[in-house]
Amino acid sequence: MSTHPQTKEESSSLVHSAHKRPPVLAWPDISGRGKWSVSSYKFGFGAECLRDGDPDTFWHSDGPQPHFITVEFPRKVAVQKISIYLSYPQDDSYTPATLAVRAGTGLSDLQDVRVISLEKPDGWITFDVSAEPNEDNDGLNPVYAYVLQVIILANHMSGKDTHVRGLRILGPIEDQAYDDDPFAFDSSAYKLYETIR
Repeated sequence: MSTHPQTKEESSSLVHSAHKRPPVLAWPDISGRGKWSVSSYKFGFGAECLRDGDPDTFWHSDGPQPHFITVEFPRKVAVQKISIYLSYPQDDSYTPATLAVRAGTGLSDLQDVRVISLEKPDGWITFDVSAEPNEDNDGLNPVYAYVLQVIILANHMSGKDTHVRGLRILGPIEDQAYDDDPFAFDSSAYKLYETIR
């Protein structure tokens, strides 16, 4: 796979794995903490296919563009990376070429945090959600959000529908991300109500 990142920082943060099975990564998979939904799907090819671990199944959109995947978390989470499995050799014009990642506290205030362009991807692509360097300039900050959305802005060869064969949301390696949270509330009283929005 060749990638055409939009910035120098992106080129160092895109990691490609040609294996069909999800790569073993240091970042914890927090996908199971959220409620998943998609903009549209063909029967039998819904959001469950994104997380079933089977590279031969896929989400198949079935509606107007842009297509999107939304993950809503019951509490604010730190998101470091996204791992997505795309296969141009199998999916041709159904393969996403440009992805946008949006994050926010709800569906009404989502903001773009990253845009990624890909050329004929085949395998798992892992990239940082944020483009903002951390204080030590040795990596990128996580994004804190209740809602994360991956939007397929364009497909290869101007395809209309899209196929995504796998998607994982990854948290920071250390829990220190919560120490960096500017709105961290650690009191016992707050902890009782932190999942209520």
